[in-house]
Amino acid sequence: MTESELAQLATLYHVDGCTQDDLSRQFGISRATVGRLLRRAREEGIVEIRVRPHAIFAADLERQLTERFRIQRALIAVDHKDSDKQRELLAGLVASELDRILLDGSVVAVGMGRNLSCVSEHAMSTTRRECNFVSAIGGSYRGGEAMNADHIARRLAARFGGKSESLYAPALVGDPQVRRALLENDTVRHTLDKARRADVALIGVGDVSVDSNMVRMGWFSAQEISEARRAGTVGDMMGYDFIDIHGRPAPTPMQGRVIGLTRDDLQRIPNVIAVAAETSKVTAILGALRTGTIDTLATTAGNAAAVLQLEAAMNSAR
Repeated sequence: MTESELAQLATLYHVDGCTQDDLSRQFGISRATVGRLLRRAREEGIVEIRVRPHAIFAADLERQLTERFRIQRALIAVDHKDSDKQRELLAGLVASELDRILLDGSVVAVGMGRNLSCVSEHAMSTTRRECNFVSAIGGSYRGGEAMNADHIARRLAARFGGKSESLYAPALVGDPQVRRALLENDTVRHTLDKARRADVALIGVGDVSVDSNMVRMGWFSAQEISEARRAGTVGDMMGYDFIDIHGRPAPTPMQGRVIGLTRDDLQRIPNVIAVAAETSKVTAILGALRTGTIDTLATTAGNAAAVLQLEAAMNSAR
């Protein structure tokens, strides 16, 4: 069966309400084959099933988050025990939100990480736009596509329409003088200036762990991560802007080594969408919310409830 025929079969089943028996007769194939083809349509991304949490429960969590942290919106995904499935469920909500808000001429500053990569993989839109997706952080040869904003920006441009712009610089440098020189480079400055003028920023929130992607990629050593945690670092925004649980810049030598947008840059962008699916990121999410940088939080129901509980507990302990 061709891809076009497969899309037709999936549309008849999921949109028009035809039964598998109806499709069996119409296409002249067995019911078991219909089932296999419908499963293939999901696996190949022709069909995407998105599950939302109970409307009242999700609305209550969103209301609490927006009121407590003064953010514009919260996107709440149902919880799933499988981490990859969890990222997919959340990515679907973020992709739908982008489809809702992006217009011709929109500029999106793009960060990196598995959650953002998943958004780019699951984005689907029938409306083509002349958007610009701009890398907001440099690249790395380690970590694969998920750890390169360039790959994510290109995929988003392909899904929604428009163009992508790469940041021609490494994500991480060890020498502060090299970093300053790169930031002053005309090509690097041009791209970062465009990212600073974005309408939307899509960023990840990371936890600080010896098992983190930053350690696996060799950006920072396990010892540096351990020392950062002892100094009160709970997470990062954009993959490197380290914060404590109060949302303040963390006192760690790991700061200031990355070529990309800063927290001050993000605060001037009208809609910063922060995405965090993992259950290990509750304290990092709280710290990120307290920076006042985030406008839209995308996370799970379990994380949202845990963040609110932690915030309440810390306030009552004062």
